[in-house]
Amino acid sequence: MREDEFSSYLDSFIREFSVEVASNYGIPESAALEQVKREMASDLPDGIHTAGQVLTCLVDATQTPERLVGYLWYRQDLAAQVAFIMDFSIFPAYQGQGFGKQALMALEQDLKRKGFAQIKLRVAPDNQRARHVYDVTGFRVTGIHMSKPLDRNRA
Repeated sequence: MREDEFSSYLDSFIREFSVEVASNYGIPESAALEQVKREMASDLPDGIHTAGQVLTCLVDATQTPERLVGYLWYRQDLAAQVAFIMDFSIFPAYQGQGFGKQALMALEQDLKRKGFAQIKLRVAPDNQRARHVYDVTGFRVTGIHMSKPLDRNRA
């Protein structure tokens, strides 16, 4: 991802992820938006130049000019030889055309060449499309994240 592409990506990610956070955690969208903005400022303080973070634009190289079809962001843990997918999205107009599977297979091959041993990720429980792509590319469920909000106004 180039510097000039980052702002558009960040705006899109914050908007989409805050809706997911609000839905999954049962909090108002305004609170989710503020939470996601804080997390992004912490996770990517130097934007695309943040150490240990890899942000990529996914393109359809069969088209001239190439078309942007999605994004992939992952965090590298070099000591543990693990990559953790932070965000992976294929735009709705390009879903169901194999771009997700191709991107994950290319990522896997690239990480293997670099000596990585594992790819991890978290997926929302209601995101069936993503779960399908992960299932068919060899990912498996290793646990379930759970959450319970605490009402700080009640003793």
